[in-house]
Amino acid sequence: EVQLVESGGGLVQPGGSLRLSCAASGFIFSTYAMSWVRQAPGKGLEWVSTINSGGTSTSYTNSVKGRFTISRDNAKNTVYLQMNNLKPEDTAVYYCNATLGPGPDYWGQGTQVTVSS
Repeated sequence: EVQLVESGGGLVQPGGSLRLSCAASGFIFSTYAMSWVRQAPGKGLEWVSTINSGGTSTSYTNSVKGRFTISRDNAKNTVYLQMNNLKPEDTAVYYCNATLGPGPDYWGQGTQVTVSS
């Protein structure tokens, strides 16, 4: 059974930091590109960041560049999102996503991040 389990969300003040984790099981993690996608209240899904299967290439949406860092540990089947200098507009449910070419992709259940004073 494929599972993606996110953790690390919570309430943080503006300017603060959080580190999200996504633990994967049930598929060959090291062959999949991994992404973080978020959904703010009342809005659609927004792509945040992607890391390739080997961890050698990353990309970010403009609004998080310089503040967020995606990484992965293929030995631990885990992808991370380090979020620094958080802003209220980063408030959202954050989902991790696994993709491999044209095949089916996998999603976690999400973790809530709330940035508020």
